[in-house]
Amino acid sequence: MQRPHGRSARIRYQVHRAVIDLLRDRTVGELSIPLVAERSGVHQATIYRRWGSIPVLLGDLAAAGPARTSPLPDTGTLRGDLDGYATAVADSLAGPLGVLMLQAAVSNIPPEPGRGPSAILRERTRQLQDMLDRAEARGELPPSVDELLELVVAPLYFHALFGQPADAEHARRLVDRLLASPATRQLGKAAPAARQRPADADPAATAPGS
Repeated sequence: MQRPHGRSARIRYQVHRAVIDLLRDRTVGELSIPLVAERSGVHQATIYRRWGSIPVLLGDLAAAGPARTSPLPDTGTLRGDLDGYATAVADSLAGPLGVLMLQAAVSNIPPEPGRGPSAILRERTRQLQDMLDRAEARGELPPSVDELLELVVAPLYFHALFGQPADAEHARRLVDRLLASPATRQLGKAAPAARQRPADADPAATAPGS
């Protein structure tokens, strides 16, 4: 974690760093504001004023994690962006902080049924959609953001939580599967017809005597 500039950013960095350090040898349930204050050197009152509780603090830590550990690439091609993003996620989840970030995120999920998507998922979905929109603007045929989440992102997190974290090669294979998915192939087949349809459908082009 690179130390940021500005007092507010420094406080956030110190507190996040303290939580990560504490989670190395404690469970999430053992965390407390006094412990975080002692480890971070930030006064308890400041932590209470900014975050209010451990769940809120953990949610903020988890929300900051993806942008810090796996920023979205802009390589100029859809394949390059997807490969770059998937391998960055795999690398971050396989690193020493990966599972700790997941623990922080999972601990902040409310148990009630019918809950909506978390703020972390909403923000990351927005960012991924921007990446896919860039590809579409270049004339490429991106998958939907739901397909990206279900076929690439979800498996990476599942492996990190319940098994051996995926490596970069595994991440690239997931991208292969995404780009070969039936929905994505259907987009590719439909695109030439869609580009030709305006001329084909022009009544003047086929009218008698034209």
